[in-house]
Amino acid sequence: MAHSVLVVEDEPNIVDSLSFLMKRAGYEVRVARDGDAALRTMQAKTPNLVLLDVMLPRRDGYDVCRSIRANSQWDSVKIMLLTAKGREIDRRKGIELGADDYVTKPFSTRDIVKRVKRLIDGPGDG
Repeated sequence: MAHSVLVVEDEPNIVDSLSFLMKRAGYEVRVARDGDAALRTMQAKTPNLVLLDVMLPRRDGYDVCRSIRANSQWDSVKIMLLTAKGREIDRRKGIELGADDYVTKPFSTRDIVKRVKRLIDGPGDG
């Protein structure tokens, strides 16, 4: 069974790009366009990894990250925050809330795929 990635992003071009990259890398992809939808989607089927934008409608990515980490059923889910917020204080906040990785926009598509593979498959396979 393929590993799954949940793309949580409200910008259509970024959704399309990330979905394409993840599918091409062999992952099953689902999409949520706001923080509330992300948590509902996770309740329906737990992904292996969440690509999570910080600035989202309804509930921001930090709050979604906090909610994921508060649910013990999702302990194995990896979280990669994707954001235009590049300050060190923003990065530190994301990591302290439980994100496994923090990537600032604009990002390298090759780098994103490599990071996702490393988080899902481990360092030897990426």
